[in-house]
Amino acid sequence: MDFTQTLLITGAIFAVIVVGYLLVTGSGAGKSQKRRLESLRYRHSESTDTKVESQLKKAIAARRPKAHRVAGSSSRTEALEIRLDRTGKSWTLTQYVYASLGLAVVIAMAVFLQSGALLLSLGVGLLLGAGIPHLVIGFLIKKRTNQFNEKFPDGIELLVRGLRSGLPVTETLGVVAQEISGPVGIEFKGIVERIKIGKTMEDALQDTANRLGIPEFNFFCITLAIQRETGGNLAETLSNLADVLRKRSQMKLKIKAMSSESKASAYIVGSLPFIVFTLIYMINPNYIGGFFTEDRLIVAGLGGLVWMGIGVAIMAKMVNFEI
Repeated sequence: MDFTQTLLITGAIFAVIVVGYLLVTGSGAGKSQKRRLESLRYRHSESTDTKVESQLKKAIAARRPKAHRVAGSSSRTEALEIRLDRTGKSWTLTQYVYASLGLAVVIAMAVFLQSGALLLSLGVGLLLGAGIPHLVIGFLIKKRTNQFNEKFPDGIELLVRGLRSGLPVTETLGVVAQEISGPVGIEFKGIVERIKIGKTMEDALQDTANRLGIPEFNFFCITLAIQRETGGNLAETLSNLADVLRKRSQMKLKIKAMSSESKASAYIVGSLPFIVFTLIYMINPNYIGGFFTEDRLIVAGLGGLVWMGIGVAIMAKMVNFEI
């Protein structure tokens, strides 16, 4: 069996697995039909709870970032630009692309000089060149989001104290921008600047919510929008929101502590095959040297890497709890 036949058989196996997955999960048309039936049920139901749930879903859908819907459906470039902006760094899309290509070339050349296998070198170079920058951007976004959520309740409480002392909302937003350090102060400073150039407060807040994509800030925007439409004590409403966000943060810490054992197990199981492969290669290179020279073993090794990646992604989803 030559290399072409092996590659065709591998592709056929992958195609069969993908088709089986689609058959099990159902088509997009079926899901769309289910959503339409649910919308009809909400529209014509006489139940008060159902109507409240419908209004809440409409409010959340209206508050979702419109740029994300565009970026996710028709422009991957815009989605990547939004991810780069969420890191808080001044990185451009061109710099990201050049860094990914440079990393892929360097890794591919290093693997090729070590193994002499062109196909393996290209596969590993493309995989790591695309994966490592993506993981770094995700890590920076998560780090900045955690920093924002840590200081955000303090910013809301500062807003509450300003409102209770008689200051208008726009001025209290400026006070938060000056007094709170880190991402919270930076984002509130951007809100104040957009208000100064003529935007309404709702539009300025919504622009920031679209950029950040943080649920806690979306709660804040929805709270302000509902309060301005219905009236009431804004200071008391924001004080309750700050308390809810603190309890939400405490719940996340509890979930993190309870799931730490499962995450450690997932890390060990996911990294063990690579560690064993590296140790065996260091001890006896000839034993598994065929993975760098024989075509069939190269295809099998790349397929194994793909399935290991799928397994690691599944384990990460299983131990990642959202509230």
